[in-house]
Amino acid sequence: MQATRLTLICHARTVAQKLGRFPTNEPVEIKWQSAEGSRAAFFKKAPRFLCGPELRTRQTAEFYANDVEVAEALRDCDFGRWSGAQIDDLQQSEPEALEAWLADPACAPHGGESVAQLLERVAAWLTTLEATAGHVVAFTHPFVIRAALTHVLNCSAFNQIDVEPLSSTELRYNGRWRLRLPETVIEDAKR
Repeated sequence: MQATRLTLICHARTVAQKLGRFPTNEPVEIKWQSAEGSRAAFFKKAPRFLCGPELRTRQTAEFYANDVEVAEALRDCDFGRWSGAQIDDLQQSEPEALEAWLADPACAPHGGESVAQLLERVAAWLTTLEATAGHVVAFTHPFVIRAALTHVLNCSAFNQIDVEPLSSTELRYNGRWRLRLPETVIEDAKR
């Protein structure tokens, strides 16, 4: 059985992240046009590139490749009526709803997708990759990466995982999913 290698790359920073807002379909904060293709040599062999449908993931993918397939399974969590809302404002206007959402993965007081639904969606997508040998690079969102890690690590620590913009998380499948820390992370830690 040939292994599946999955590299999850978080989209570049957005103004919504900087302001502590739930995301909308906003662009990345950096001038992505001038950075287009700037990371094209990042991968030794040409992997299969996927990205979520949102503007920020498509723009981030363009740093690495021109031939990127949009995958609906990589879309961000649907935050319903909280899209664009500042978290600080929700702490004032809907503290009980926000706390319920943070405490209960099945809760979706915003009318969108619950964390439990997101976890199911991402787990189903990972299952489809198990029969895909080779390297897949997916440009997606912090919530999707957190869901993938929660599934792979078989844990309930979703809200304890932080995913930084442009961070890279690698998962490998060879009979079971495993988290693999990329060499660049290890090299940076040695410095």
